[in-house]
Parts: sequence; C-alpha cells; structure tokens
Amino acid sequence: MYKIAIAGASTLLGRELKEALEESPLAAADFVLLDEEAAQGQLDQVGDEVTFVQAIGEDAFERVDFTFFCGAESLTRKHWRLALRSGSTVLDLSGALDQETGVLVRAPWLSSDTVAPDLFTPAVVPADPAALTLVLLVERLQHAAPVRFAAATLLQPASEFGRAAMDELHQQTVNLLSFQALPRAIFDAQTAYNLLSGLGENASVSLSAVEARVRRHYDALAGVGLPPLALQVIQTPVFHGQTFSIAIELERPVTISSLEEALSGNRLDLVLEDTDSPSNLAATGQNDVLVRLRPELSRGRNSNETSRLWLWAACDNLRLNAQNAVECALDLRRLRPQGTVQ
Repeated sequence: MYKIAIAGASTLLGRELKEALEESPLAAADFVLLDEEAAQGQLDQVGDEVTFVQAIGEDAFERVDFTFFCGAESLTRKHWRLALRSGSTVLDLSGALDQETGVLVRAPWLSSDTVAPDLFTPAVVPADPAALTLVLLVERLQHAAPVRFAAATLLQPASEFGRAAMDELHQQTVNLLSFQALPRAIFDAQTAYNLLSGLGENASVSLSAVEARVRRHYDALAGVGLPPLALQVIQTPVFHGQTFSIAIELERPVTISSLEEALSGNRLDLVLEDTDSPSNLAATGQNDVLVRLRPELSRGRNSNETSRLWLWAACDNLRLNAQNAVECALDLRRLRPQGTVQ
C-alpha cells in the first residue's frame, strides 16, 4: 500500500491527475489532497472515499511515498524540499524544477527516454505534454527514415495556464458580446476571438516561458537521436486541448504507406478521413495523440513517395500530462518495492 500526496489537488491538472491515478495500478493507494490555504476544506472524492483538501503544513508529507506537484510553480518551489526531506519521491508536473541539478525530465513510454532515476535523483519532471507529443511524432517517423528537419507551431489553450486563465477567456468572450470592458489580469491582452504570438507586458503568464520549457523538455527527451526543433507558440481563444502544425523533412523519400505505418500504433491515432480531422474538441478525453498526415508528393517517376510532409495533430494536454506523470510513478515503484519510504 502506497501513500500518495497531490499538492495542487484543486487545480485543473490536479483533478485530472486524481482521475488518472484512480484508473491506474496505484488506485488502491492512500491519498492525501493538499493545496494552498485558500483551497483548504474543499470537499473532494478519491474513488469511493470522500475527503477534504488540506493546507500544506510541516507534517503534510509524513510517510508519503509519492508527492505530485500540480499547482503553480511557486507552490512547488516553496514545498518540494520539505517533501524530499520527508522521504517522499517528488514528481513535478508544474515544470518548476526542470533546471534543478539532478532532476530528470521523463516520458517512460518513449524509446528515447533511456536515463532512469535512482535513489540520488532529487525529483522527476513528467515531460511537458507539447514536448512529449512532438518527440513522440518525430521518434515514430524515424522508423520510416531519418528526420532531417522539424518545425512546429503549437496552438496553446487557456487551460495550460489554469482555471483563472479559462475564466478570463470566458469573461472576455461574454464582455465582448455585451460591449463591456475586458478583464486582463492574466493575459493583459484580448485573447477572445484572437490569435497572439505574445501577451501584454503586465500579463501574469508568458508565452516565451512556455516556449522555453517546451524546448528544454524536447531537448531532454530527444537526446542526440532526433533533430533540433524549430518552434513557435501561439495563444488561441480555446479553453482546452493543444493542436500542432508540424513540418517535417526526411533524409530520403519514403512511401506514403511507410509513413502511415510509422504513425500508427501505441499512443498515436492516425486519422485518415478529412471529415474526422484532429481538433482540440476531438482530442478531449482521449488517451492518444490524434494525427493527420499531409505529404508533399515528390515530382518525378514515383508519385507515391515523399521526403517532405505536414502533420496536423491534437492532444488533451491535461490528460496527457497526468497520464505521463502516472507512468513516471509506476516506473519509480522499483525504488519503493514495499510501498514504504525506503
């Protein structure tokens, strides 16, 4: 029997993680729900058991095997060392610790993720869902031919910045339709009915920070086997689900059937029909990354081969993040075989 703490349990990601854990082999664990003092006392449920969200005190992580940090980066930075001193394994979904010495960025179901944590690893950061999606797609295409070049535009939803960002997008939409002033506390810009490559100077969130984190996590997962990534992040007026426009160039032409075979299988759902095009709505609640292949056919004798292609992909960003975190915890069980603090 393991004891698991979810710090940031009342956040969107915290709730998604709780559901992912309930569907995993860790469902029988003893759960502790933690968050900022403002969320203290909120009623919640884990499986069939009703519980309350608790404030994080000095003994919050006592006898805890795994602590998942799902809240703001500030929450993680404030409390992660306390969890570590208490003997807990730290999994940071906020991304606050990805530049700390010895911390590993991980996605266990990728073949490129070959560096395993040990007893001296201070924390594990489950890879950002956008970086995980991009590495997964490029890695699978490598089965058809070496990838020479990869460039992606990430269309970012409000949910990546939490519930307050979603509320602001909703209120902006309502206020625009009623000709009222727009709330700007989060984005400091009009995000409703708009696409942005940058936010206002007083915004409390940052697209450049998102882009930097995705690049770091991509590089950590890709190693030397995958090409560097050219990346641009665009803020979109959608609440949930990441979408990607990706340009790929291969070292040599390959058949379309080889590309389709490479993009099929575990964690990927290749969409063949135009009417079922991947979208943020279609990806919601899905475990797999939805992807559509659009090859640029080579001129010449064989029109069924190409070395250049476009991918249009979509994923449920919160669900993918939570599932990867659970996979990281399942992989870490080898360091805690008895379900007790070792």
